[in-house]
Amino acid sequence: MAKLKLDLHDICKKGYLIEKELNRVIFEAVEKRIALVEIIPGKGSGQLKKTVLRFLGRPDIKKLYHRIDKDSENFGRLFVHFRH
Repeated sequence: MAKLKLDLHDICKKGYLIEKELNRVIFEAVEKRIALVEIIPGKGSGQLKKTVLRFLGRPDIKKLYHRIDKDSENFGRLFVHFRH
């Protein structure tokens, strides 16, 4: 099972890069028909995770993936599942 991984720790202070990288990884998964994307916003205060969830909740993005799982063991990880 192929999987893409996006770690947002490096770009957490640059808002314009966050959305750009999220777009890139979502469209790459759709284009290459990858079933799972792991997004790591980190544990922190949760602001970055809220930003990521807000991005994934947009209607134009939401139609591209099947579901989102929040890791029960690690608060700072999200899994986006695709059905192709």
